[in-house]
Amino acid sequence: MLPLVVIAGRPNVGKSSLFNRLVGRRLALVADTPGVTRDRKEAEALLRGRRVRLVDTAGLEEAAPESLAGRMAEGASAASAAADLVLFVVDARDGVTPADRHYARWLHRLGRPVVVVANKAEGRSTQSSVLDAFELGFDEPIAVSAEHGEGISDLMAEIASRLPEATDEVAEQPRPLKLAIVGRPNAGKSTLLNRLVGEERMLTGPEPGLTRDAVSVMLHEGGNPIELVDTAGLRRKARIEAPLERLAVGAAIGALKLAEVVVLVVDASEGLHDQDLQIAQLIEREGRAGVLALNKWDAVADRTKARRAITDRLETSLAQSRGLPVVPLSALTGSGVDQLLPAVRQAHAVWNTRVPTAELNRWFELALTRHPPPLLKGRRLKLRYVTQAKARPPTFVVFGTRAEQLPEDYQRYLVNSLREAFDLPGTPIRLQLRGTRNPYTDH
Repeated sequence: MLPLVVIAGRPNVGKSSLFNRLVGRRLALVADTPGVTRDRKEAEALLRGRRVRLVDTAGLEEAAPESLAGRMAEGASAASAAADLVLFVVDARDGVTPADRHYARWLHRLGRPVVVVANKAEGRSTQSSVLDAFELGFDEPIAVSAEHGEGISDLMAEIASRLPEATDEVAEQPRPLKLAIVGRPNAGKSTLLNRLVGEERMLTGPEPGLTRDAVSVMLHEGGNPIELVDTAGLRRKARIEAPLERLAVGAAIGALKLAEVVVLVVDASEGLHDQDLQIAQLIEREGRAGVLALNKWDAVADRTKARRAITDRLETSLAQSRGLPVVPLSALTGSGVDQLLPAVRQAHAVWNTRVPTAELNRWFELALTRHPPPLLKGRRLKLRYVTQAKARPPTFVVFGTRAEQLPEDYQRYLVNSLREAFDLPGTPIRLQLRGTRNPYTDH
């Protein structure tokens, strides 16, 4: 296990900016609004030759446990309690506040190693505030500017020196399957992630739009690990107004593009909305393997009717992903959730399929015999052979005279025949066409 380094502090002191700076890329959302970070965001970072698991947390603040702020603070507290090292961030411009003193006392009681980071320490005007941080009772504070990169090198060196001794027993870990969970707001994405990992890892509640950032969690279950990414709800562009929501939606789409398999969570009690289908079409366009999770299935009165309606809608509006795996479940009760990860692994295997060239051309010859290519300007198109260019998703190249002029309906015939012949349900299939030169007509 990698050492766990947790960034904590009150809201708006620059924790997410520091997280991005230490990781070396912009992963966490940053805005001039307190409370942007709601869930813990994790990433692996290399600090002075030591690999660590870095965690960004929500701002620590006093609030009722049942309130949104209280639930955010509870997640930050849980992360800090498990840390090998806590980076306690204060704002050097504001100086040490009563809230900082309160949480410093809490960290002392927690008994975890702590490094005080005085952020926003640009210029000489903040030097006295940095020195004031000594009163928090920890070692010498490290002055940094996460925004401008000042002092980050010293902070990395301090972190590396405070970590537990590295062991030589760290085995090479298999590459995790990257799984993104997407859907409309309030479809139950975070509840589903919590159910899968077996803990209250993500904030949940009746408020739509609780998840803002794309948050990843590692799941070690049944063989190779899975990197689960929960995302913000995706709404139609016309309804996205706030700049922060635009950032959140951008992060969700970015997570979808980086995933291998995408679980589209749908509120089964409401049926398939147009927006659900648009998200499914985005998954297909990006070439990701997809699984449809019908959440809140326990709230559906007539399940046979609902399943038939969803199947019909998929066949008419999502023909390019024919055979998309569908898993009815209830993230709240856990019913059916055990069927989801097997469906994900199967979809991933199909997405990685490679068909031997000999089998592929035997299928191709049979497909052309059953349904010959059409005539074009009185002359039949001649398709000669096919090969698979790559997997992830399965991509095939058809060669022949004027192959690039092949009509779309015949391309669909070939794709559907491929899907049926080689058992490729639901996965995107790419068909590329390459014409061959005719030396008697190219002069």
